Amino acid sequence: MGCMISTAAIAAEKSAVYNKKYPAKYTEEYVENLKPIYKKNTKEEVIYVALDMLKGTNGEFSRKAILGNNLSGQPVKVEFKDLSEIGKEYASFDALGWKKSNKLYIFINQKHKNAPPGALAALLAHEALHQDEYNSLAEETYAWTMEASVWCEILRVFPESGDDTHNALVARENTLKKLFERGKYSDKYIKKTVWSNDGYKNLPTTSPGFEDL
Repeated sequence: MGCMISTAAIAAEKSAVYNKKYPAKYTEEYVENLKPIYKKNTKEEVIYVALDMLKGTNGEFSRKAILGNNLSGQPVKVEFKDLSEIGKEYASFDALGWKKSNKLYIFINQKHKNAPPGALAALLAHEALHQDEYNSLAEETYAWTMEASVWCEILRVFPESGDDTHNALVARENTLKKLFERGKYSDKYIKKTVWSNDGYKNLPTTSPGFEDL
């Protein structure tokens, strides 16, 4: 004997959990509606979700910068990449902001392809602050502090974003969160970590738009 599936049942199925890594609000239909907004930035669906999660956080500035409100005046391209292809010195980086021919790119280490979108959102809030060919200890301190602040906000709204504590990017974000909280929500300990980072040892103290901290 055959059976009929009601329209309501179909709707319920579509609104069910679309991707276990996404917060519950990100149904298939909701995510589909994000594509026209972010299709100039990326082909990666998880990045659509990550960018949407920046709404209402301190990372809103970064979201708008990625959409095109930046020094280049163009959308920032975001993709996962083997960073060693850019340079061996970048192989272990979590992400890299890059400028080429007046176009801005954010390359995320391909090892983070399975990271939850909330962690990617915090990382993007950081990387979108790098909008030119200059960098500095002050700029990195500001960007790391922004990342920590956004991660704290995301965990308040989407606490499930931090559930996978074995994920490498979640571990990074939790480390920054601890430094941020230890400094009573200031850059005190983040600054110390940035200044002692071997990857930044050749950076100047300041860069355009980022004064000494």
